[in-house]
Amino acid sequence: MRAPDFWWSAKPGLFGRAMTAVLTPFAALYGRAAARRMARPGSRISAPVICIGNFVVGGAGKTPTALAVAKWLKRAGETPYFLSRGYGGALSADGAAHLVDQRRHCAAQAGDEPLLLARVAQTVVARDRPTGAMLALAGGASLIVMDDGLQNPSLRRDFTLAVIDGGVGFGNGRLLPAGPLRAPIELQLQHSSAALVIGEGEAGRAAAALFETTGKPVFHGRLAPDANAALRMLGARVVAFAGIGRPQKFFDSLQACGARLVARHGFPDHYAYRPSDIAALQRQAEALDALLVTTEKDMVKIAPFLAKLRGDLPQPEALPVTLVVEEAEDLRQLLLDVLTKFRGAGRLIGPMSL
Repeated sequence: MRAPDFWWSAKPGLFGRAMTAVLTPFAALYGRAAARRMARPGSRISAPVICIGNFVVGGAGKTPTALAVAKWLKRAGETPYFLSRGYGGALSADGAAHLVDQRRHCAAQAGDEPLLLARVAQTVVARDRPTGAMLALAGGASLIVMDDGLQNPSLRRDFTLAVIDGGVGFGNGRLLPAGPLRAPIELQLQHSSAALVIGEGEAGRAAAALFETTGKPVFHGRLAPDANAALRMLGARVVAFAGIGRPQKFFDSLQACGARLVARHGFPDHYAYRPSDIAALQRQAEALDALLVTTEKDMVKIAPFLAKLRGDLPQPEALPVTLVVEEAEDLRQLLLDVLTKFRGAGRLIGPMSL
């Protein structure tokens, strides 16, 4: 399903106000259930756990953030393992934990995000996070970087970085299904160690200000397109498509590269593309004399049938992005301090030098 527009508007129209009124009682029930769930005690493992989460449904930039964090920690001598639920993948459906193998697994098996994560570090998918963490430890992990899971208490975390989309912040500030919040804001603030606001926007600044009232650090970042890919987009006619939490973010990135978007298609987050979907987009790109461009996350989902697409039509290509953090050194040091504190308690001895 695609998130409704009224979730992201502080001043919705008549339809949005009506839907909010109808859904508010259900949101109250959801909030109570989320609070009970988050109050449960979690399992402690013999390695630090760093969670990259967000307050709302949909994408905020968690995966690029998790990738950046893992790269920093690897340069510090660590052996991070990613832990993901593997949304939409068949591997996590059996209740067991599985190590992602890029040579054997596709997005339908592992999930789209775990395939991206596995390019940087070993990645485990598991519906039950403690079970997944134990598999990572058995494989030699010195720490766990958990992609998502702020609202899941099953595994105790030593540091939780809440990623915020600067363009939409916390949306309309209401809980599911009346809004995009996955749990009450106050409760999620309590369970967060710091915030990272990605991109500009008044909503993001308001969310950052709320974080700052708690005394917790707030960092700022942006998603920077790959330089070579961005140069190819400059002045190009582009048919853009994306199946992410907020496709408009991707379209904005293309336009910032100087692309001329002649058509844009937003699909639901984690959308399972069919060959017919891509074939239709190819035909449109051909008719409009345009490039066919998508996200890296979408590319891993269509990779299994790329070879079967018509070679005489425009081929899908990705615009890779990386996270750039303004206060990168401060955030890196904060993460290293978390590891030092964990190990200083005598829980684990491992690499730490930069």
